[in-house]
Amino acid sequence: MNDYLALARNNPPLAAAAIVTVVGALTICGFFFFQYVMLLAPCPLCLEQRYAFYFCVPLALLLWLGVNHGASSKVLFAGFLVIAVFMLWNTGLAAYHAGIEWKFWPGPSDCSGPLDKIGSVRDMMNQLQRISLVRCDEAAWRLFGISLPGYDVLVSLFLAAVAAWGARGSLARHSH
Repeated sequence: MNDYLALARNNPPLAAAAIVTVVGALTICGFFFFQYVMLLAPCPLCLEQRYAFYFCVPLALLLWLGVNHGASSKVLFAGFLVIAVFMLWNTGLAAYHAGIEWKFWPGPSDCSGPLDKIGSVRDMMNQLQRISLVRCDEAAWRLFGISLPGYDVLVSLFLAAVAAWGARGSLARHSH
């Protein structure tokens, strides 16, 4: 364990890229586990929260390879900055989703609102085609009172912080 900590201290970009890649990939495995093993269908907001992981995990893997193959500090810094921004955005999206589940604010009408303006039969058919059967305002699963979007807040914020640490380490690496 001390060897890993020493490596992380000596090469923050390498450690940050590895952490984002591994934790992000495990998160992807987690949401697929809940969807395909636990049979908890994702709502539209859940699906949108996945985009940051689909983008950032491959980027982190490229950064990990780049650190090992002499990528410039500017490229590493930019890559980590992009990951940090995406994960901060995802933190906000997940917090918004968790707030909808806790009824702090209303969610998007396509996954949490009532069918109130039906109008003509054609309008009703169009509205039924757009509506999601999986609701964004009901938590499908909780552990210790925290829903999946709540855990996404924690994971995304952690990965944003790790990416910021990697970006900072990229600049420090350049100054040596």
